[in-house]
Amino acid sequence: MKFNTKTIHAGQEPERTTGAVMPPIFQTSTYAQEAPNVNQGYDYARVGNPTRTALEKMIAGLENADHGICFSSGVAAIDAIIRMFRPGDHVVASNDLYGGTYRLFTKMFEPFGITFSFVDMTNLDNVQDAISKKTKLIWIETPTNPLLRVVDIAGVIEIAKKCGALTAVDNTFASPYLQQPLDLGADIAMHSTTKYLGGHSDTIGGAVATSSPEVEENLRFQIKTTGAVPGPMDCYLVLRGIKTLSVRMQRSVENAVQIVDFLKDSPQVEVVHYPGLPSHPQHNIAKKQMRDFGAMVSFSLKDDSIEAANNLMSRTKVFTLAESLGGIESLISHPATMTHGSIPKNVREKAGLFDSLIRLSVGIEDADDLIDDLKQTLNR
Repeated sequence: MKFNTKTIHAGQEPERTTGAVMPPIFQTSTYAQEAPNVNQGYDYARVGNPTRTALEKMIAGLENADHGICFSSGVAAIDAIIRMFRPGDHVVASNDLYGGTYRLFTKMFEPFGITFSFVDMTNLDNVQDAISKKTKLIWIETPTNPLLRVVDIAGVIEIAKKCGALTAVDNTFASPYLQQPLDLGADIAMHSTTKYLGGHSDTIGGAVATSSPEVEENLRFQIKTTGAVPGPMDCYLVLRGIKTLSVRMQRSVENAVQIVDFLKDSPQVEVVHYPGLPSHPQHNIAKKQMRDFGAMVSFSLKDDSIEAANNLMSRTKVFTLAESLGGIESLISHPATMTHGSIPKNVREKAGLFDSLIRLSVGIEDADDLIDDLKQTLNR
């Protein structure tokens, strides 16, 4: 089954009772049982829900995985993955990654004895040098947030296999439409379903796809025990969003390419970060492991100051100043003070995230209107 067809049919079948084509919203907390301790599929909604099951089957299908496990948010999914490990275990992670991930790792898990090394994964030697006897997981984010660096997934996996570590890929920026980490050998693909999978900025959720029975069992136990589950309405909205994932992503990518062409020739812009540019340091890796180069763009101004960035962002009329990404609408944000505000200034600047960096999530509007909007802000 080709990917565009999977977004409609993967793991889906008409609802058995009514024949409903779209999985209904099963808004229930408990289920009648024939007898105590008899497994009939569902007993309590924290453990399982038919709407959630439909979404989990869809996620697994899109990522070519055996299992999909859904969570109440992307951060809840990351939290569950790290909870598989114990004090003394070591994790190697990208040094250019989502600020919420960095905060979760350093503020919540480091105090409990799990250690982290944050390295530039675009150089595989850095990954190898960070490995220790206690390394249990390599956390890959690619393309990275917000500098859009690209990590060689297959290269990192080769290192991980030699030391017996698991590999998890945050695939949120690419979505399964552009990149399928499990096909490259990863153990886990993780998503904030809030973003491209949901696609309409109207729900919060997270998901993990894996073909490992051990990972699936561990995460299912956590769902039952800690309760970080998405509600049935949220699952329904993500399922509905996935139906148009292919067409939305393709339109957004096409718009992003036109915006990049405009920005790279703008005299006010210092540098544009986009894997589709031949000048991008990891362009060839992106070309090898991605179907296309994505709809996220970031750029720095020649005036590298927060004031310059704020002046630009406050004048946009089509781009909305907001956090998040992956919706049908185009968003503009300032990582240094918004999504990555929890990262200390010296740490983010060491990774290359400077004050004037602006991040765009390119939506499906007319590209000419988006370019005109950026033009009127840059030329003032």
